[in-house]
Amino acid sequence: MVRITSHPCLLTPGELKPESPLFVFLPGMDGTGQLLRSQTQGLTQAFDVRCLAIPPDDLNHWDDLTDEVIHLIEAELTERPSRSVYLCGESFGGCLALKVALRASHLFDRIILSNPATSFSQQPWFLWGSPLISWLPGNFYSLSALGFLPFLASLDKLAPSDRRALLDAMRSVPAKTANWRLSMLKEFNVDEGQLERLTQPILVIASAADRLWSSLPEAKYLVECLPNAKMLVLPHSGHACLLEAAVNLFEILNDHDFLDSSVFARATATSSTEIIGV
Repeated sequence: MVRITSHPCLLTPGELKPESPLFVFLPGMDGTGQLLRSQTQGLTQAFDVRCLAIPPDDLNHWDDLTDEVIHLIEAELTERPSRSVYLCGESFGGCLALKVALRASHLFDRIILSNPATSFSQQPWFLWGSPLISWLPGNFYSLSALGFLPFLASLDKLAPSDRRALLDAMRSVPAKTANWRLSMLKEFNVDEGQLERLTQPILVIASAADRLWSSLPEAKYLVECLPNAKMLVLPHSGHACLLEAAVNLFEILNDHDFLDSSVFARATATSSTEIIGV
């Protein structure tokens, strides 16, 4: 029996805004909750932002991790259960977002999936290489993170500080945990019948220059299965597109009419206040 010494939690990257709709970000394999950094300023115009942080010693499987996330979100809604919730999952977090939404669909008004790792089991080179991670000595594992970086992101589109943050996040996950999370992705399965149950508006973001896995074909498949989904293609972006300086998630949501009226009103009020303040 694996002993878990800590538990997932929700981080608040900006100021608390209990009157605003809740935006919950579920991170990739790193689980740090720190890699939404490039998007926080834009999102806090209209949202109360939370980022899930999964401890590096957490070896819970999908069911337990899903329950933990739902409990955390429900706790956030205790004071104002009627406020709208936007759920955003990136890569590994995209798989978790689908699990969470299927388990507690009533909680979420909108869902955003950014290069979700739902097609991981179809990537043979990952399936072959992932078991080797746990056998790498510490120094070699750390160096492998550096070599893996160009596959994870289009580095020329990241600010130097964001490149460092990405590398630090990758290195913060022990080899044993990385191998465990890869095994979770290998076993991940959501069938078409389950996807058809998610009737909320869903935006699937796909990076055409993703070097990690086939995000574009997978996004097309998901949009075909989800009843109320649409796809946005970022033609020159890499897998970790939300770290790229030119990608503004809030503007994407606004430009593609993905904000409900309450969120749009808050964003407009914020912009007007900033102009008056100037």
